[in-house]
Amino acid sequence: MLATLVAYFCLLLYISRRAVCDGCSGNDAFFRAGRQSPWWMVAFGMIGASISGVTFISVPGWAATTGMTYLQMCMGFVVGYVAVAFVLLPLYYRLRLTSIYAYLGERFGPRTHRTGALFFVLSKLMGAAARMYLVCMVLAQFVVVPYFGSGVLPFLLVVAAVLLLIWLYTRQSGMQAIVRTDALQTLCLLLAAGGMAVAAAQTLGLDLRGAVETVWESPMCRVWEWDGTSKQAFWRQFLSGMFIVVVMTGLDQDMMQKNLTCRSLREAQKDMVSYGLAFLPVNALFLGLGILLYTLCARQGLEPPAAGDSLLPWLVREGVLGAWVVIPFTIGIVAAAFSSADSALTALTTTVCIDLLHLEEHPLPAAEARRIRRWVHGAVVLAFSLCIVVFKLAEGGNMLNVIYVLASYTYGPLLGLYAFGLFSQREVRDRAVPLVCVASPLVCGLLDHFAPIWWNYSFGYELLLFNGFLTALGLWAVGRK
Repeated sequence: MLATLVAYFCLLLYISRRAVCDGCSGNDAFFRAGRQSPWWMVAFGMIGASISGVTFISVPGWAATTGMTYLQMCMGFVVGYVAVAFVLLPLYYRLRLTSIYAYLGERFGPRTHRTGALFFVLSKLMGAAARMYLVCMVLAQFVVVPYFGSGVLPFLLVVAAVLLLIWLYTRQSGMQAIVRTDALQTLCLLLAAGGMAVAAAQTLGLDLRGAVETVWESPMCRVWEWDGTSKQAFWRQFLSGMFIVVVMTGLDQDMMQKNLTCRSLREAQKDMVSYGLAFLPVNALFLGLGILLYTLCARQGLEPPAAGDSLLPWLVREGVLGAWVVIPFTIGIVAAAFSSADSALTALTTTVCIDLLHLEEHPLPAAEARRIRRWVHGAVVLAFSLCIVVFKLAEGGNMLNVIYVLASYTYGPLLGLYAFGLFSQREVRDRAVPLVCVASPLVCGLLDHFAPIWWNYSFGYELLLFNGFLTALGLWAVGRK
């Protein structure tokens, strides 16, 4: 496994060194990749960045508890991607933005601009750290524990090694390298998922048709949920999926920064719609893999782990799927980890430099601007590692669910800010915006706690919509015609 990791990283480093676009260098290459990225490469690479190690490990484990109802949310994702392509991307390209939060400054004022940027920094640090935490846990079990034993030390070693490797291949070229390395990592991730499915089918003695029939006939192959009180109810999942995409893609500097490296708006729209359409079959593959794994456990009399996140790593570690599966499993989780973390670190660096330090507004020499960007990049890597350690100390629960819950609180104010800015002509008092954006998640937290007691209703991911609505309502209250 260690040899596989070394070979994979060397390939990434080679591609990042060769990722040089014509006529761009320094911060232009790091932030914008010279606006020369091929749309199809951006679209393909975004699949891996969105899936992440959490999907690779967690989604198969959902099959036992929620069946395939997660696909209802994925259907909402597709509608959300179309909305981002034809509502938000035209705005960003018209303003020729490097950071999408500059729009908030033009629409409302400098305090709103900083507030939006800070909410993104908070959201991305927590969300990306949650994704990386789970992958580091798995890598520690497979790579470090055999040599150093169990405990906290193996986990810390993996965190340090992974972030060091990501820093090495992103520190110079940023988005210029990420667009290309993410495409490679998406390919590796999908091949790994396919390899795991083939291994599960072979262990069950099934060909392709038999595997599909096994998944289709399983009680876990349940897509639709019409009980309105369930958190998996169709309308709750579909609407939540649609707005989760709007905020976690359309209002997320990480995801939008890749799209803004395309040559034109039309190419960026083709990239976004293509990527959105691919999301449904990719997640169906992971859920189908989960059904095959649980079927395998049932037929061989194995007791699967209580935590769904542990199912796939446990089967690989115990050798149930065969010894060769270690290779695609390793490549899959590493590709998923790197593809989500590298772009997150680059986007965070961009937001701090442009939105908080206003690096491009000051007439600094190119060498000085590059030096500041590199220092910020290093500080972001350090903050990222600390967040991962925090998740280790507070471990528990399904991490994909944790990510979506965090997004409901932290992206809600961004949803309210952009919705109010785009669909209202009302002005707001810029100095009051930070108070509104902080108050809205706090109110949502109280309602989430007391709603089951008061109304016998438990909020799901639709809390994001309510959070955005409260923010927009607060902006209207502090605004003027």
